[in-house]
Amino acid sequence: MGLALDQELTIDEIHATIHAHPTMSEVIHEATLAAEGHAIHF
Repeated sequence: MGLALDQELTIDEIHATIHAHPTMSEVIHEATLAAEGHAIHF
């Protein structure tokens, strides 16, 4: 969002942006679940 604000992007431009998935927090969460044998994604 910092970049979007800096560049004064429109809603349409933000919507058209590629949003990376998974995020680092999702990766860490999945890794901790996997460590306990409860991974959501295999």
